[in-house]
Amino acid sequence: MVETVLFAMVAAFLGLRLYAVLGKRSGHEQTMRTPAEEHVANPVPVPTPDCREATLPRANPADPFDSNAIPALRAISQADSQFNPADFIEGAKSAYGMILTAFWKGEEEALAPYVSQDVHASFASAIKAREAAGEVVDNRLVRIDHATISAANLDGRVARVTVRFDADIAAITRDLDGTVVAGSLTDAIETHDEWTFERDVRSSDPNWILVDTDEAA
Repeated sequence: MVETVLFAMVAAFLGLRLYAVLGKRSGHEQTMRTPAEEHVANPVPVPTPDCREATLPRANPADPFDSNAIPALRAISQADSQFNPADFIEGAKSAYGMILTAFWKGEEEALAPYVSQDVHASFASAIKAREAAGEVVDNRLVRIDHATISAANLDGRVARVTVRFDADIAAITRDLDGTVVAGSLTDAIETHDEWTFERDVRSSDPNWILVDTDEAA
């Protein structure tokens, strides 16, 4: 079972579309309830307010973050002048799609730079289990309906930001002959995940690493 946010993370292949972020489980196989299958990219920065006291006096329904996360987001912003929650959300959304896609395609090496060792091990285990069963996942992210920072924390120099994703995924599983054994690409499944990204705010490396993934309530 497995477990984004990369903002300015531009590195060959996935890196060009994934500039910083990502963590640990991913429930996106056939039923979207099985941790271990799947999305990361490089967002275009959008100049919007960051988490400083002056720009985040309070939250409202339109904000991309939960009001409970505001104090920690302010602390992270003060520790890292480049941190911007709105830009982070865009990077996380790209990461979500890219990481899931790499996971579904079984691209273990492509995932490695953007996820923690534990998360990578979980993804790799799920990929190997799929291969052993002679199954091929043909999933597709239809859309991300909502992406919200649900929690944040600054522990010393380590920042962690959790993003809730509400998305629709078309999922199908085929055998080695290409025969559909489960799912449908015409009917999208609603999925709700929480991914946690981590970064040392004093590091010269701008990349956020995915350290945990879980199903959201």
